[in-house]
Amino acid sequence: MTGSWERFEFNGRAARAWIPDPLSQRDLSFKPETIRLAEQASAAISASDQVRPVNWEPLARLLLRTEGIASSSIEGIRAPLVDIAIAELEDGLGEAGWIADNLSAATSALESIEPLSHDLLHRWHRQLMGHSHLSPEMIGNYRPAPGWIGGTSPLDAAFVPAPATAIRSLMTALIDFANHDHFDPVTQAGLVHAQFETIHPYGDGNGRLGRILIGWVLRRRGVLTKLPPPISVLISRDPAGYISGLHLFREGPVDAYVRWFARIADAAATQSATMTRVVERQLGHWDAMVSDLRADAAARRIIAMLPEHPVLTAAIISKRLGVSERAARNALAQLADRKILNTVQAPAGAARRGRTPDYFAATALLEATEAWAR
Repeated sequence: MTGSWERFEFNGRAARAWIPDPLSQRDLSFKPETIRLAEQASAAISASDQVRPVNWEPLARLLLRTEGIASSSIEGIRAPLVDIAIAELEDGLGEAGWIADNLSAATSALESIEPLSHDLLHRWHRQLMGHSHLSPEMIGNYRPAPGWIGGTSPLDAAFVPAPATAIRSLMTALIDFANHDHFDPVTQAGLVHAQFETIHPYGDGNGRLGRILIGWVLRRRGVLTKLPPPISVLISRDPAGYISGLHLFREGPVDAYVRWFARIADAAATQSATMTRVVERQLGHWDAMVSDLRADAAARRIIAMLPEHPVLTAAIISKRLGVSERAARNALAQLADRKILNTVQAPAGAARRGRTPDYFAATALLEATEAWAR
């Protein structure tokens, strides 16, 4: 057995929830092939992280945006790419705001090297659920009631995770496992993620936060320092494999799940390198298109910002480059005249809030992000 069923009553009827054994009590032996695949994936992610351009910070943001969009998409949360980029700049509405929250929480996790703790998880959950409809008392706290996956209640659900009374102790054990280096980084990241999803400790956001944990483990273990591998992108392309893998993890030996996860992680490293090359070529093309301008011209300086800010306003340019808003508007107009940027409409609701700046989008980068993430 890899855990036990606990019976409970729900609306006067009998239901049961799965309490998984802590990872420290499970059989975590792996076949040589699985060990080799996981170690290769760890090495591939590390190598892809080291191949980064001089101006890597904006590129890291673009890769993280792609990862966040894919992670949200797995949960059925989608919004136009332009709206998501604008939501990162201001208080976005609807699903664009939810995805922007995902990016905020993922950024915090990748910047954190502190040990995992209940408080740290709760902090990320609060960031993640900033625009959710979850009850305020359940944001940044473990769920106080039964949870379920699929169906309309624990009575007809596909899976009922641990009862609320068991969550704290299960998460304490998982946190301890996450903070110690028991296996190679990819294996550890996969196990931490799967156990988190099995416990399903929060009222909502478990899938997205569980995938954020993958990046945190890889960052803490030093496999990546700058460029996040788009693991959610690869997971979103194999949803059946993902669901089957988590089922295998819960039901028995974890070897098959870790082998699947290692292949996903290795493919993510390749995807990261591909995305980096594509963006570098695009930026080089745009640089050539403005080579007639002075080297210190605002329009030329804006191009390096586009992976980080694919949607811009004059106010942002003014603040980032230290120029007047008039100069910023002129620079954006220059890039629009050369078809590097396009003007875009403000998302629904922005006008009602009185914020209707002119938005300029690097459409080519947005289209590439959409193609990668979906």
